[in-house]
Amino acid sequence: MQVVSPTPTGVTFLARPGRPAVVARTLAELSGPTRGVVELPVRLMWNAERTFDLGDPDQLLWMYENVLRETTRAEDLRALINGRTLRRVWRLLNLPRGVRQAWESRHRGLRAA
Repeated sequence: MQVVSPTPTGVTFLARPGRPAVVARTLAELSGPTRGVVELPVRLMWNAERTFDLGDPDQLLWMYENVLRETTRAEDLRALINGRTLRRVWRLLNLPRGVRQAWESRHRGLRAA
């Protein structure tokens, strides 16, 4: 895992102003849960309601969006995101442009997903 800053092309993509997007080196490294209920830490979700049922497609998308947008730690990606699931839902995710560009720059297969 690594923080993309800059990417292999020398471009830095930001999750928000002043903060680089965090991207996994490979999707295979992402071994997060695929079912059950997940509670995000406060650093990733400030809302009091931070639990997500991964069996509910809307909740799964909402959790992935929050993790991909808010994380500053590669460990969060490894623990919370599943590579196969990410590939399956990629086009459905509502992400900041910088996050989407960073991930698609590193993982070109996501563009076609």
